Amino acid sequence: MSSDYQMRRRRVLQAFGVTGAATLAAMYTADPVLGATLGYDEKIGVDPATYTAPTGLAQDSPGKTTALTWLRDNAGEVTGLSDKVWSHAELSLREWNSALDSAELLRRNGFTIEWGAGGFPAAFVATYGSGKPVLGFNAEYDALPGLSQKTGVSTHDPVVYNYDAYGPTYGAGHGDAHNTLGAGSIGAAIAVSKAMQQNGLSATLKVFGASGEEQLVGKPYSAKAGLYEGLDGYLDWHPFTATRADWGTTSALMSATFTFLGAAGHGATPLGNKSGLDGALLMATMSEFLREKNVAPSGRFHYAIINGGGAPNVTPDMCSIWFFVREGSPARAQVLYDKIVECAKAAAQASQTKLIHKFHSGTWNSLGNKVAAEVLNDDMVKIGPPAFTAADQDLAKALQRSLGKPDIGMPTTLVPLTAPDPTFLGGPSVDTADVSWRTPKVTALIATFPAGIPNHNWAVTATAATNIGHQAALSAAKYLAATAVDLITQPELLQRMQQEFTERTRDANWKSMIPDGVQPPMYEPPADFLAKTGQKFPPPGITWPVPEVVAQEHLGTTGPALPPQV
Repeated sequence: MSSDYQMRRRRVLQAFGVTGAATLAAMYTADPVLGATLGYDEKIGVDPATYTAPTGLAQDSPGKTTALTWLRDNAGEVTGLSDKVWSHAELSLREWNSALDSAELLRRNGFTIEWGAGGFPAAFVATYGSGKPVLGFNAEYDALPGLSQKTGVSTHDPVVYNYDAYGPTYGAGHGDAHNTLGAGSIGAAIAVSKAMQQNGLSATLKVFGASGEEQLVGKPYSAKAGLYEGLDGYLDWHPFTATRADWGTTSALMSATFTFLGAAGHGATPLGNKSGLDGALLMATMSEFLREKNVAPSGRFHYAIINGGGAPNVTPDMCSIWFFVREGSPARAQVLYDKIVECAKAAAQASQTKLIHKFHSGTWNSLGNKVAAEVLNDDMVKIGPPAFTAADQDLAKALQRSLGKPDIGMPTTLVPLTAPDPTFLGGPSVDTADVSWRTPKVTALIATFPAGIPNHNWAVTATAATNIGHQAALSAAKYLAATAVDLITQPELLQRMQQEFTERTRDANWKSMIPDGVQPPMYEPPADFLAKTGQKFPPPGITWPVPEVVAQEHLGTTGPALPPQV
């Protein structure tokens, strides 16, 4: 092992708060999930400093030629779907039109559609073919609140601006470019189906139209319900600032709201009022004091106040604060989450409010697969990077300047495949993570917005329906389709992926982080959506309407009772 690698080994121990006398092996034994993710590569002798990606895994074949030719000749089908979903800009768990358009393109190309996958009305499973292998494709289509932005415009200019004299807001927008994600994956699955049809290939393709990814809800509940059982592999990609294959991990996450119930009153005569907003603010403040001594560098928590009151002269009798808690494994996330819960209890006591604590979702950290990344990377090298025009580069540079970043434009090359750094310092979470513990997962990241621009920014929305987003979706479709054909025509590659999956998960038994009996967040679909999809609401096991949360607290004391005035 190189000295550089040894230095990073020491840093990972420090990052996870492990004493110098301990070893990585001891840490991985104590937390088998870390052993399956961060520890596996070290176990098999992978040194990030010396790793070189193998070649010769991706093979030319008639089936692959058919798939790539279909994507070339039908690019407008893929980009057209992407643009439709972008224009809908529907929030998590309410992606009614986006789901309909996505399923319709698959239906027109021979896939059968089953609605209500995992218990979510806007989710579906589209199936083509029969027999082995069974390959899944991930399709997402939800937008984010407040990220509305005109397409191709390099300064912040929302499509939807909601005027309010005291607090204007923006509409929803695809600030994570999920419009491209769903379209690219659907394009890949259709292309593979054409390859199967024209070349006599046997396989079962399943496209999982997933609802609620941005809230980390859809797939964790679906995985718990067994939706992904029986897959031999699962192909996924995500919009990013660069183009590369990946087998790294992500953060495990827990999501919950804490609602504080008090008693309303006039803001000018606050004595005796009980403020739900006070409870939420006290909780937020106490949680901030955890950061220095109670949160490892791999840990994260962040929050949003949902309903903090409508006017300063009304003491709000209800306020909710929504927390995301992230760490390197489910066990570590639970430890940090428990500390956050204690802050909530103390805040309720201090504000004299009633606490309603509701767990919403939890997802594991991602399980990478080295063989899968190597096969995908070889296909990506053979196909080449996304092709961006001079106009694309001009837009990218203008967006970078608008946000104070170096104007270097879009990347024109692939990032070489590298081994994950063992120094995991936390970061984003994905709800495909739970699926990665049920079946081997293929993961690509594709340049969909300019370097230096973070996900969940209006500038991502600005590129997601331009040629930049189109090229990303088409490139993703080509990469995933080519790799899927390789897995069908070269079964030994799939066997190697599955063997690695078995070895990684041997000591880490996946169990959903969602407690039994927890009802997922849910919204009632419009009647016309239910009619078009043949569904009834509510789904089985869902209590509807959801019981109301209403403040019924007594006003507080204002001091000793005074004698009545006569």
